[in-house]
Amino acid sequence: MNILWLQSGGCGGCTMSLLCAEDPNVLALLEGAGLDFLWHPTLSEMTGAPVRVMLEDIRAGRQVLDILCIEGSILRGPNGTGRFHMLAGTGRSMLEWLRDLAPRADHVVAVGTCATYGGVTSAGENPADAVGVQYDGMHPGGALADDFRSRAGLPVINVAGCPTHPDWVTETLLMLAAGEMRADMLDGYGRPRFYADHLVHHACPKNEFYEYKASARTLSQMGCMMEHLGCVGTQAVGDCNIRGWNGEGSCTRAGYPCINCTAPEFEEPGHGFAETPKFAGIPVGLPSDMPKAWFMALASLSKAATPPRIAQNALADRITVPPSLKKPRS
Repeated sequence: MNILWLQSGGCGGCTMSLLCAEDPNVLALLEGAGLDFLWHPTLSEMTGAPVRVMLEDIRAGRQVLDILCIEGSILRGPNGTGRFHMLAGTGRSMLEWLRDLAPRADHVVAVGTCATYGGVTSAGENPADAVGVQYDGMHPGGALADDFRSRAGLPVINVAGCPTHPDWVTETLLMLAAGEMRADMLDGYGRPRFYADHLVHHACPKNEFYEYKASARTLSQMGCMMEHLGCVGTQAVGDCNIRGWNGEGSCTRAGYPCINCTAPEFEEPGHGFAETPKFAGIPVGLPSDMPKAWFMALASLSKAATPPRIAQNALADRITVPPSLKKPRS
């Protein structure tokens, strides 16, 4: 199967993340699955006229297109023309190319939150009218209509994340190559459920502190960052702490709060990313599926039962009080 990868309004960070795929590297992995790039603006040697000919061949149906990957948001401005982003040398906008090529592809994959929902490039007043491939924020219908379906009958597959995890991209592509991707494998925002059915909270190294509501108050402290530092890992989808990044990392493992970058409109939370909005001292955003009254009751009990070791370590930047291991009775 072949892949055409186009980069639109964004920073290229998802391609940089993809190149960090390990054991095996991304090129060996895709080659082993029978996947190859027709063209990728960063990885391919071909440029200029040959690329224009290839694009025209796909548009005319002379070249088969198996998978169309779009990285970055689609700029619809000004006034719906898309001419804020012209594809160099073609005289046509990326918006026009997307709308011509997507119906020719067996599968369309939006890579990263800019491509899925608009992301950072759509923040603020959004003068470029940046949108996702099939979503405008959390609303269906972006550069492509809500009812768009690829030749294989699927909506756009939204591999969200800012940047997206390299394994999320490669696993999606491998599933497409194996013919194993179905509509019921996507969640309500078009994200593959193999990672979207998890929460970032799952396997977070700070979970012991979370259980006792032993909270950090400043960045770099070991405690849970939900209460004071804006972490929304209990609400954000992603298996970041299960499979790790680059072999072991994640935002919370590095001591930074989860900002829910796999979600539509994460880029405008209405407060600082490292701040927790509260009402009457209670975080406004509570864990998924957790009734407010239950959370308040459990939080109160948990704080009352916090071992001194956990309370002290929560406010330190490393373990200062180790576990007390009692010797077994003889």
